[in-house]
Amino acid sequence: MNTFVALDVGGTSMKGGLVAADGTVLLAESRSTGRERGPDAVVTAVGDFAAELAGRAGNPPVAAGVAVPGIVDEAAGTAVYSANLGWRDTPLRALLEARLGMPVGLGHDVRTGGLGEAAHGAGRGRGDFLFVPLGTGIAAAMIINGSPYPGATGAGGEIGHMVVRPGGEACACGQAGCLEVYSSASALPRRYGDASLRTEDVLARAAAGDPVAARVWEEALDALADALTAATMLLDPSLVVLGGGLAGSGERLTVPLAGRLAARFTFREPPPLALAELGAQAAMHGAAILAARALTGSNV
Repeated sequence: MNTFVALDVGGTSMKGGLVAADGTVLLAESRSTGRERGPDAVVTAVGDFAAELAGRAGNPPVAAGVAVPGIVDEAAGTAVYSANLGWRDTPLRALLEARLGMPVGLGHDVRTGGLGEAAHGAGRGRGDFLFVPLGTGIAAAMIINGSPYPGATGAGGEIGHMVVRPGGEACACGQAGCLEVYSSASALPRRYGDASLRTEDVLARAAAGDPVAARVWEEALDALADALTAATMLLDPSLVVLGGGLAGSGERLTVPLAGRLAARFTFREPPPLALAELGAQAAMHGAAILAARALTGSNV
């Protein structure tokens, strides 16, 4: 059975491992991206980590897959733009193939996570669904026929920057009233007025009757319901899979959110909600699939 190197590169750290063709994770570790040393150093760190993993495999890997943040042109193998890593038009696939001596598949982190959930997680058996990780930021992946849709420029799925409150709070993207400002895991402590708190702390205070925490949580749910309603009206997914740190709140998220969606869908049923099953390893699972596709010459 083929073995693949799979990496999920984040802003400050990266998760990587060896994954068998059947999705079994054989090895999983993490490393720093070294982004403080500049964008070229990050490329070197990614290549070194992948090479280290390949060298530790009992069955030599035949290909590698890498998921990265930002705008990604999967077909060209280019990291078009990543603010966190300092990349702009970086030919990452070619650089890593030269470093590793094997085919490399490249994908956007959220779309790759959706691919993992489609194959081995909550989206199994679904031809299409919407994968929405709710973390420090918010993005989405529309899975169509089992594969993520990147959009014309590789920037598809930026649901976090859908304006849900016109004229609302300023967003770092330059707009005002974006979903991410209200419903991301990082938004809750900030809007509560104490950014040092964890998201779980705000939710606990809301459950205990703290009126400010309760208002912040209610507003987060309302904004998320509005965004998912708009996305569903446009895309008609069969399922919405919620991931990221906020999904760890479980039914505290899904039950009130489902109620809000039901109230908004006046002429049809809303899509069911599910919690992601692969957690922090979703993108690593997806990266292994990218590797398998690269091996056969399909990089999308």
